[in-house]
Amino acid sequence: MTEIVTFGCRLNAFESEAIRELTADRARDDLIVVNTCAVTAEAERQARQTIRKLRRDHPDAEILVTGCAAQISPDAYAAMPEVTRVVGNREKLKAETYGGQSEERILVDDIMSVEETAGHLIAGFGERARAFVQVQNGCDHRCTFCIIPYGRGNSRSVPAGVVVEQIRTLVETGVKEVVLSGVDITSYGADLPGHPTLGQLTRRILKLVPDLPRLRISSIDCIEMDEDLMRAIAEEERLMPHLHLSLQAGDDMILKRMKRRHSRDDAVRLTDRLRDLRPGIVFGADLIAGFPTETDAMFDNTLQIVDDCGLTWLHVFPYSERPGTPAARIPNQVPKAERKARAKTLRDAGARAATAYLDSLQGHTATVLIEKDNMGHSEGFAPVRLDRDMVEGTLVTTRLGPVRDGIVQGSPITDRAAA
Repeated sequence: MTEIVTFGCRLNAFESEAIRELTADRARDDLIVVNTCAVTAEAERQARQTIRKLRRDHPDAEILVTGCAAQISPDAYAAMPEVTRVVGNREKLKAETYGGQSEERILVDDIMSVEETAGHLIAGFGERARAFVQVQNGCDHRCTFCIIPYGRGNSRSVPAGVVVEQIRTLVETGVKEVVLSGVDITSYGADLPGHPTLGQLTRRILKLVPDLPRLRISSIDCIEMDEDLMRAIAEEERLMPHLHLSLQAGDDMILKRMKRRHSRDDAVRLTDRLRDLRPGIVFGADLIAGFPTETDAMFDNTLQIVDDCGLTWLHVFPYSERPGTPAARIPNQVPKAERKARAKTLRDAGARAATAYLDSLQGHTATVLIEKDNMGHSEGFAPVRLDRDMVEGTLVTTRLGPVRDGIVQGSPITDRAAA
């Protein structure tokens, strides 16, 4: 079986599973695929370190390096003596890439020329309960800190009919929850005939796949939420009350210098409106600490947005210079030690918010999707461990109890799988 090592985002993990399926019937024990990330310098450092270790441990293996870092800097990875081949983000999802040893050391196309997104069908990540469906790839925006558009290309969408058919197939195999994924999924449909929106896609899925118990949306850009998506959140109980917001900062000047398209007030107004539409909705967010020119007062505005938006699940990154991005050229870079300190402060705030949320669930009931080892997630993505054996892939009405080690303890009221 091919060994696959994955760095970075959920989409990369999704694509690693696609690679696993593409190589499953090729019986290549000598192939190792390293799927890299380019979001931070640390992610690239870890990838290079891992590649060197893999070569020491597997001196005769073919080491194929792919992912965003490989797409952006193919020559740098090809120059590593440990690397056999470098493959781009488009090529890594083609079966012929894994047909055998190739004399072509670098196989990386111009990602900006790619106009289609293949609708790969992945049933979970070693799970039977949840599946991830890629509905979009790439990004048309150019935030000053972000290198990812140069690794993923411009935004492109999977046609709604293809998405619906994939989800129908997954439901027929017993999948209870589908997660819509992509790089910038709120830009969904702009490149398709009729320009359908993410909200329209969501409502179409829920209408045409009535046997799907749960639909979840991955990270979204708060300024691009359309009215159909708002209505779906308000009206569709099968659309989970949990959204992860790409906020990045809570200070207007920093947001402007990041070339984000929303203001601080936009984020606060959005979360307030969504709570009015769907009481109990839970929010996560991406936040960057120590962006160039960020003062203590600016950072305090970002720290305060955790409370002002009522954020629960935080993904926090200390700012990382990415060569080729405008932010890397901004004078007055924040010292790295200060970036790390601010990131820790944000993570601590997130940990307190998450603890308060989980504690607030005690005594309530939730529907938990059992994923593995009697554990699963509630509608609001709270991790729950049940106190008796449960069948993977069932939806269990659960009485929630105390929190231990960041996990809510629960007792099933019924273990009947939801229809």
